[in-house]
Amino acid sequence: MKESEVLFVFAVFETGGKQYKVSEGDIVKIERLAVKDGETVTFTKVLAVGGETLSVGAPYVDGASVKAEVLAAEQKDRKIYVFKYKAKKNEKKKIGHRQIFTKIKITSIIA
Repeated sequence: MKESEVLFVFAVFETGGKQYKVSEGDIVKIERLAVKDGETVTFTKVLAVGGETLSVGAPYVDGASVKAEVLAAEQKDRKIYVFKYKAKKNEKKKIGHRQIFTKIKITSIIA
């Protein structure tokens, strides 16, 4: 490998019942965490780590973790509208929902 080449390292981790593929410096919106702005969060449920080689866990990779800094805690996402309608019954219902999320920035991936 040449000195000028930059190794692309990524990780797949799980939080809030969802999986996220990230690399260092990425900004991600995840499910709400009970943390404050500026705190550091460590995710240990790492499913895969890739770089020169790919390490896949069964179910998790041993000793791997993803560290992130909380940029915004408990923000609201854009509003999603749900509209229920039944033809010829004069029945309709409009519902709005705003999901609460936490915005994080990935600082390091430890394999």
